Amino acid sequence: MNVKIEASWKERLAAEWDKDYFVKLTDFVREQYSNRQVFPPASKIFAAFDACPFDQVKVVIIGQDPYHDVGQANGLCFSVAPGIAMPPSLVNIFKEIRDDLGKPIPENGDLSRWANQGVLLLNATLTVEAHKAASHQGKGWEQFTDEVIMRLAQDREGLVFMLWGSYAIKKGAFIDRNRHMVLTSPHPSPLSAYRGFFGNKHFSKANEYLTTQGKTPIEW
Repeated sequence: MNVKIEASWKERLAAEWDKDYFVKLTDFVREQYSNRQVFPPASKIFAAFDACPFDQVKVVIIGQDPYHDVGQANGLCFSVAPGIAMPPSLVNIFKEIRDDLGKPIPENGDLSRWANQGVLLLNATLTVEAHKAASHQGKGWEQFTDEVIMRLAQDREGLVFMLWGSYAIKKGAFIDRNRHMVLTSPHPSPLSAYRGFFGNKHFSKANEYLTTQGKTPIEW
């Protein structure tokens, strides 16, 4: 199957493209885009990969689903395009960066500048039907993104994985803590941010670790 994804990822994930689960997933996604309103735009399903080639990944942030309201999802977890109101979880992420690193909250929620520095902004499920949260869960995306995380954890060294909330923590449970830095905390959602997301200092910790690995820190 000819999947339109950045070349290094296409090669690294080559074994997935013709597996039964991915063929069924592709058929499902095509049918959904043909007959329903689905996010993100089809051209941006693999935007996180296109912006961040395999060998350039430094940090992995794991989200759950794309945003499901009109105009929000852009293929990068937690990110929204300029001009779109920032969702509460993203506001809380910026608040933590402000408190951790002293950086002002930016004017928009476009995280492509992170992706271009080596932050893989990976949702566990890469598509969603409009206004129906979790509507594309259990269709095969999770198996695909598990493989993505596995490839990074096994084939790369010295990465930072940010796992926020029980879902992401469970998804990254197998990552070897001796080869990578794994940072965990509650989710930045308003429902849980005050239980330990605020004050986790993940952004300064990530940069300190990247420096010890001889990598350029992220300009958060």
